[in-house]
Amino acid sequence: MIKAKPTNCQTSIIPNRTIIIMEITKEEELALKGEYGETLETAYRILVATGEATNAERLIPIKWAHLSGANYNTIGDAGEEFLSKLSKTARTRVMTTVNPIGFDLTNFSKYKLTEEFIKKQKSIVESYKKIGVIPSFSCIPYEIFDLPGGGTQVSFAESNAAIYANSVANLKTNKESSLSALASALTGKSPYSDLRKDETPNLTIRMKLKKPDELAFGMLGFFAGKVADNSVAISGVSKLDKRSCKSLCGGMGTSGMCGKFVLDDNVPGTEKVDFDKKEMQKIYDELNTADKGDLITLGSPQLGLEEIADLSSMLGGRSFKKRCMVFCPRAVQEQARKIGYTNELERAGCEILSDCCTCLTPLIDKNDIDSVTTNSIKGAYYLKNSNGVDVNLKPLAKIIQDDTQ
Repeated sequence: MIKAKPTNCQTSIIPNRTIIIMEITKEEELALKGEYGETLETAYRILVATGEATNAERLIPIKWAHLSGANYNTIGDAGEEFLSKLSKTARTRVMTTVNPIGFDLTNFSKYKLTEEFIKKQKSIVESYKKIGVIPSFSCIPYEIFDLPGGGTQVSFAESNAAIYANSVANLKTNKESSLSALASALTGKSPYSDLRKDETPNLTIRMKLKKPDELAFGMLGFFAGKVADNSVAISGVSKLDKRSCKSLCGGMGTSGMCGKFVLDDNVPGTEKVDFDKKEMQKIYDELNTADKGDLITLGSPQLGLEEIADLSSMLGGRSFKKRCMVFCPRAVQEQARKIGYTNELERAGCEILSDCCTCLTPLIDKNDIDSVTTNSIKGAYYLKNSNGVDVNLKPLAKIIQDDTQ
C-alpha cells in the first residue's frame, strides 16, 4: 500500500481531529495517474477526495451501487450533457440501480410536459442504460431486488435507501452523494469511513407518543435528522410495520445527515432527548400549510407490494373523491397487476405511476395545483420547497376516511 498525497487541506484545520492519510493500492494509484483512462481517473479522484474529507483510511470493495441524479428536473442540462458524454466510455463494475426519473415512461402523454423535458429525460435514461445501470427508477431498491448477505458493503445515494440499508437490511453504506455513488459504480470501490465503521449512537431519542401512525414516525425521522449526528438510537419502539419504517427512513433522510437508527432502549452513554406531542406539533406546523388538498399523492418513498395490498384492502370498495396519484416501482406495479391489486386501485380512481415519485416530479405543477394531501413527510418537504405547492398532511387511514366515498 502507498499513501495518497493530500489534495484537500481543509481537514487540517478541524480541531481535536486525528487526520488520517488515505492509503491506496498500486492499481488505484495507476488509475489516479490516468493509466486506465480519463473516466476512471475522474472516478477515483472523486472517491479519494470524498475519502479525505471523511477521514477514510482506504477504499474498500462494494457489491452494489444505487444512484441518484436521474431526474432532469434536478440535474438539468449540465447533468444530461455530463451523462451523455460519460456513457461513451464509462461502464459499471458492480450491480447498479437508479432513483426515479421525472415521469412514467409509459404514461406521460396526458400530462403537461414540454417536448424539451421529455427529450432530455429520455436522453438521461439512455445514458444510464449504456453505462450498464439497471433501469429500476425506484427509491426503494431494497424492496425490488434480493438483498445481499448481512454486512455487505454497498454504496447508496438515495437517503431513505441508505438509512434502510444500514438500519434494517444489515448492509453498510454511507449516505453517498450522486457523484460518489456513481464513482463507486464505475470502480467497485468506496471510502471506508463514517457509517461503514459500525459507529455507536451518541444520542437516544425517546419516543413519547402512544400508538403513533406512519405520519408520526415520519415526523420522528424528520426530528432525528435535525438533532442527531451519523447514527441515533430510538427508545420506546419495539417494532415497525413496513409503512412506518419507510416513513421513518424518508423523514430522517430529508432533514439531515443521520444515516442509521437502532431500536434500542439501553444504549449506554448516550444523551437523551424526547420526541413528544410538542416536538411533533412543531414539525407539523412547519410542513402542513393547507387544510385540504386538490389532489392526493401516495408514495414517497414509493409504495411496495405490501403497501399496495394494504391500500387495496383499506379502500374496501370506496372511491376517492379527488385525484389520487399512487407512485410505485415498475416491478411492483407489474406484480400488483398480476395479483389484481391494481384493478381495485384503478376502480377507486387512482392514477398508478411508475418510474417517478411524489418528490420533484413536474407532473405536480403549481400552476395547476394549489395544494396536495399526502401522508409523507419527505413528500411534504419537497412538494413545499421544490414544487412550490401547499401541503395537507394526514395519515393514510385519515385520508381514506375523509377523501373517499
